[in-house]
Amino acid sequence: MDRSEALALLTSQVKTKNLVKHCLACEAVMGALAERLGGDVATWRLAGLLHDVDYDQTAKSPDQHAIIGAKILEEKGLPAEVVHAVLAHADKAPRESLLDKALWSVDPLTGLIVASALIRDEKKLSAIDAQFVANRMKEKSFARAVNRDQISACERSWGCEKAWQTKDAGDRPSGLRSVARPARHPRSEEGSEPTPASTSLLTCCFRDRAPQTSHR
Repeated sequence: MDRSEALALLTSQVKTKNLVKHCLACEAVMGALAERLGGDVATWRLAGLLHDVDYDQTAKSPDQHAIIGAKILEEKGLPAEVVHAVLAHADKAPRESLLDKALWSVDPLTGLIVASALIRDEKKLSAIDAQFVANRMKEKSFARAVNRDQISACERSWGCEKAWQTKDAGDRPSGLRSVARPARHPRSEEGSEPTPASTSLLTCCFRDRAPQTSHR
């Protein structure tokens, strides 16, 4: 299945606009992670794009979430690794591969990034950087529904920090560039140490340019 077919499948099954945006964001970040970790970019992007393909169908029966989705994907001939990752992101299968673990951590991360952007006056991804999001991650009262432990699992148990760490922890959104075009002057925050998640998973979303040191 190519990307256009996958997007058509997603939009035929999911009618909630914000959920489609979430899936697009996961697709973008998963693609950036695949580049860093040596995964197959097309496969990882498919997993991110289609991980919630059954969300509307299972809204009233969350125990079936991902199970129905996996069946849909199997019937469409998606690779077994994508089907397994979709199951694993909803705890319906063990997280075994790096793809499984990446999708599990990326799922809540995209919500944290979007929530962080929305508190800026600009309400754009281009207005924030990795340090800004890392600071919000440490604020337990901010976006309470976001599972910080799930995001931080990338550091605790994957054993792949060196594969994706970068010194440019304040860089502009790169993994999400297919969702929103970055502006010329991203903003960063100074005076605080990044959390472990910010120095690995977040920097796959925010890279390509050294931060500008403006502070709200």
